[in-house]
Amino acid sequence: MLRLQAFQFQLRPNGQQLRNLRQFAGSCRFVYNKALALNTERYNKKEKRLGYAGLCARLPNWKREHPFLSDVPAQALQQALKNLERAYNNFFQKRADFPKFKKKGQRESFRVPQGFEVDNGNGRIKLPKMGWMRYRKSREVLGQPKSVTISESCGKWFIAVQTEREVETPLHLATSVVGLDWGIVRFYTLSNGEYQEQCQPLKKFLPKLAKLQRRMARKKKFSNNWKKAKARIAKLHHRIANIRKDFLHQSSNDISKNHAVVFVEDLQVKNMSKSSKGTKDQPGKQVAQKSGPNRAILDGSPFELRRQLEYKTQWRGRSVVSRAAAEHQPHLPGILGRMRSGVSR
Repeated sequence: MLRLQAFQFQLRPNGQQLRNLRQFAGSCRFVYNKALALNTERYNKKEKRLGYAGLCARLPNWKREHPFLSDVPAQALQQALKNLERAYNNFFQKRADFPKFKKKGQRESFRVPQGFEVDNGNGRIKLPKMGWMRYRKSREVLGQPKSVTISESCGKWFIAVQTEREVETPLHLATSVVGLDWGIVRFYTLSNGEYQEQCQPLKKFLPKLAKLQRRMARKKKFSNNWKKAKARIAKLHHRIANIRKDFLHQSSNDISKNHAVVFVEDLQVKNMSKSSKGTKDQPGKQVAQKSGPNRAILDGSPFELRRQLEYKTQWRGRSVVSRAAAEHQPHLPGILGRMRSGVSR
């Protein structure tokens, strides 16, 4: 079977490479926003929207108008236009909202689909128009690298190497079949009685986060002290996200290793965590009471648990089945009964 996997590492750029990373990410953001503005203008004029090919044809003219775009790899700029096309497709298929303009300092990233080299032995990577750059090698990169994604988070730059390789079709050693019910009190409960308590790192660090936010609110916006306070908040958010990510990986690893098939609920996390604030004309009711459960739902990340279970069980030779598919399995009454009862809530 063909196994797709990404390997993420923290980059160790020097001064010039750090400036290049920021320039490349900013140029890709500039092209994305420029293409989005162009299509918005064409829509207001009732003209046909330009697709990926039409926008790529505008790139040479944009490079002549803005010479700094020529310093960026062409593949990275084209990938930014491809990301915009994907955002439009997600909107038309009702999977996401309408594409928004990207802001500086928020999710800075760019992708290079070709023209790079990975030196797995020495822990370094060669990017076009930048040269060799080292990264913190924590594991071996397995498979054939297909593309790399460079992103910034909390002042640090990371690289994700997307690879693919042929592996033998795995055979899961376990034969048990369980149903998984997610809840707020307990993170999940299995149909065999096993359960996992909630981690909720945001709840643990919420007092400290509120204290840092009050400090930032008392400072003049965009001043040096304000930027330092904002960096402390970003660092704390990064720590919270890492704790949650580690907890989710450990939980999904335990489930996928010990059980062959996992039946999960079809949770609509977006609807479950939707705010009840309402509008000015029609204000909502019990907004404060609903905010607590909303925060608990998002802090638990049930959809991320399901996403990790889907690919981890597939890597081990089994699968995850939704509750709707489980309804058509008449030989699993016990599992469905426990899932309907909501034992973990």
